[in-house]
Amino acid sequence: QLQLAESGGGLVQPGGSLRLSCAASGLTMDYYDIGWFRQPPGKEREGVSCISGGGGTAYYSNSVKGRATISRDNAKSTAFLHLSDVNAEDAGVYFCAAGQGPVGLVEAMCMDPRHISGTEIWRVWGKGTLITVSS
Repeated sequence: QLQLAESGGGLVQPGGSLRLSCAASGLTMDYYDIGWFRQPPGKEREGVSCISGGGGTAYYSNSVKGRATISRDNAKSTAFLHLSDVNAEDAGVYFCAAGQGPVGLVEAMCMDPRHISGTEIWRVWGKGTLITVSS
């Protein structure tokens, strides 16, 4: 049974950077696409970035494009999200998830609320890690 655990949350200053890790256990993660999602206070969960199983394809939301880098090390069963120039809109609970799409990773899997609101595509979710942005 695949399980995911996020780490790296905490307090980040505006303009600073964050690095989150998503560690898989139970099963190898290389077959799965990995997504990072976040839920700002009082708002719905949104897609941030996703990466294909082999690492060859990645997508980023408009809000983080140019500031974020998603990566994975399948040998270590860990995926990462690095986000620089953090602002208040980046605050919230960050989740990682493992998924399998019918035709591989496509952008809609990562960004369409219909796909990220349940577990039909993103089958396994971590419990989340909180990012607080404050000076």
